Amino acid sequence: MCGIVGIGSTKFIKDKSWIKEATDLIRHRGPDDYGEWQSEDKRVSFGHRRLSVIDLSTMAHQPMHIKEHGVTITFNGEIYNFVELRNQLEKLGHSFRSKSDTEVILKAYIHWGESFVNKLNGMFAFAIHDNNSKILLLGRDRAGEKPLYYFENKDSLYFSSELKALLIHPRLPRKINYESLDCYLAMGYVPGERCILDGYNKLPPGHLMTFDLRNGKKKIHKYWSLPINHLNPPEANINDLVDELEVILGDAVRSQLIADVPLGILLSGGIDSSLITALASKHSDSVKTFSIGFLDDDKYDETSHARLVAKHFNTEHTELKIDNSTFSFNPEIIFQFDEPMVDSSMFPTWIVSNLISSHCKVALGGDGGDELFGGYNHYSRLTQMKKILERLPIILRGNISSISKKFIPIGVKGKNYLDAIDFNLSNGLPLIACLFDYKTRAQLLNSKSVFYDFAEIIRLNRIPNNPDFIERMTRMDFENYLPEDILVKVDRTSMHNSLEVRSPYLDVNVIEFAFSKVHSSLKATTSNKKIILKELASKLLPRNFDKNRKQGFSIPMQQWLKRGPLRELFWDTLKSSDCLFDRSIIDSLLLSQDRGRNNGERLFALVQFELWRKKYKTYL
Repeated sequence: MCGIVGIGSTKFIKDKSWIKEATDLIRHRGPDDYGEWQSEDKRVSFGHRRLSVIDLSTMAHQPMHIKEHGVTITFNGEIYNFVELRNQLEKLGHSFRSKSDTEVILKAYIHWGESFVNKLNGMFAFAIHDNNSKILLLGRDRAGEKPLYYFENKDSLYFSSELKALLIHPRLPRKINYESLDCYLAMGYVPGERCILDGYNKLPPGHLMTFDLRNGKKKIHKYWSLPINHLNPPEANINDLVDELEVILGDAVRSQLIADVPLGILLSGGIDSSLITALASKHSDSVKTFSIGFLDDDKYDETSHARLVAKHFNTEHTELKIDNSTFSFNPEIIFQFDEPMVDSSMFPTWIVSNLISSHCKVALGGDGGDELFGGYNHYSRLTQMKKILERLPIILRGNISSISKKFIPIGVKGKNYLDAIDFNLSNGLPLIACLFDYKTRAQLLNSKSVFYDFAEIIRLNRIPNNPDFIERMTRMDFENYLPEDILVKVDRTSMHNSLEVRSPYLDVNVIEFAFSKVHSSLKATTSNKKIILKELASKLLPRNFDKNRKQGFSIPMQQWLKRGPLRELFWDTLKSSDCLFDRSIIDSLLLSQDRGRNNGERLFALVQFELWRKKYKTYL
C-alpha cells in the first residue's frame, strides 16, 4: 500500500520540485520508503511513498523501472493473485529480480499489453510509462478501493493518490465546481468521475486511461463491468450456493492473509466481519481481532458481539471503549478527506485504524458485504414502500411529495421517504438519504450561486438499468455509495495511520458471484436482509450469534451534539463570521437540532465543507 504522484507532458518538464513536496504531503500512505524517477526525455516524472507489506527488501523499491523494456511503474495497492501470475509468467519465459507484486504487474504489462489488467485480482491504482509507445497508462481497480485523482491541461496530465498532493502545485487551480458542490450537499459525496474542484477528476473504478505523450490526447475506457444477472427466482439450490460462497470467500480471505508484516481483522461484531474472522481462523492459528465501543450509548456499542466471536474462534482480541469526554476530536481527520465526504463514521473508523496500527500493518475488513448481498435496512424498507406505492395513483403520490417538500421541515423523521414517493417505480430509485433538497441548497448559498437540481439529474443518469428493484438498489450502491463513501472513508482513515485495509468481499470472484449467481430474493425481501450470508453464518458462526442485527459503524451523533467538544466545534464553525452558508438557514438547523430533530449529519456536512475549504484555500 502506497501513495503515488506524477506528471506526463508533451513538453520538457522544467520544474519537478513539486513532486517531492507532494509525496511528502502524503507520507502517511507510505512512511517506509521514498522514490522518485524521471524519464530520459524529461517528459514524465513519478514520485512514490512506500508502505512495505510484500517483499520488504530494496529490490521492491518504487518507482520500478525495467530498462531493457523501457517501462516504469508507480503503484499503490495489493495484487492478491500475484504468485499465480508470477508462476504463469515464469513459464512464459520471464524472470524476476524481486518477490514483489509490483514487478509482476510490470512483467504482465510487457507480456499482455493493456489487457493484463483483466488478469489482476486486487486493489490498485497505478501509472505505467511505456517509453516505446510513448504513452502514460493509468488504471484503477474494479470496486474503487484505491483512489486516483488527475488534472489535465492542454499539454500535461497530473495525477496522485490524494487531491491534496496535486494542490501543492503552485499553478493548479482551486475553484469549487458548482455541480459537484450541489451533489455533495444533496448526496454527501461527489459521484463518479467528478471532483469537488473544477478541472480535476477521479479515474472511475474499473477504468484505464492512456495519455499520449506525443500529442496530449487522452482516452478512457472501461475494462470491467458488473456481470448481468439473468436468473429467475432462484434457479440454484440455496445450500449449493452457500457452499460455493464459502469456498469463494474463503479463497479470498486466504489470499488476503498473505503479508510479510503483522496482520489483524477489524471485528465490529456484525455478520460481515464475523464471517471474515471465521474464515481467517481456518487458515491461521494466530488471528488478531480489534473492535471499539462507546461507553455512553449501548445502542452504538457492539463490543459484546465482537467478544463472542473472538472467544469462539480463540482470537487475540483487543478492544477500546470511548465516550464524549474521552473522544478527542482531531481536525486532521477531516483534513485527510481532501475532497469532502459526509459520513461521521469516519471518526470511529479512524480510531480503530489508529488502534490496529500500533499492533499491525495490515488488516482485513468486512466492507462490501452490504452492497453485494443486500444488507442495508433501506433495501427492505423501500421494497415494502414500492409494494404500497404500486397501489396508489401517480397523481396522489406527486401531491403527497409536493406537500412534504413544501411544509415538512428537514430533520423530521420520515420526510425523505415522503419527499421521494413520486419516483418512477419501474426504473427509478428514491433518494432517501438526501441531505438537503435543491431549494434548501440554493438558500444555503444565498446569492453566491444560482442552483438548479443538478444533483438529482446527475444521480438519475447513474441509476442502473435493471428491472429488478433489489438488483437496481444493490448495483446503484456498489457503483456509487461504496466507492465514494465507504471505501473513501476506509482508505483515508487507515492510510492516515499507515495501515493497509483489505476487503475480501471485494475480491473479483466474490463480486461476480454475488451479481451473477445470487438472485435478489436471496439478498433482501420486505422482511429480511443478507439472506444468503445469514445461511453461511448459521454454518460458521456461534449458535447464539445474533444474525438479524444491523448496527452500522457510527457514533452517537445526537448525544454528542448536546454537549462537549464536537458541539463546540460545530457551533463555532457554523456561527463564524466568514461562514459561507446563509446564517438564517444555519440558525434554523442548529435550533432544530437542539429541539430534537435529526440534523446531525447535515450539520456535519456543512462543518466539514467549511473546514475543508479554509484548509485548502478553495473558492467559489
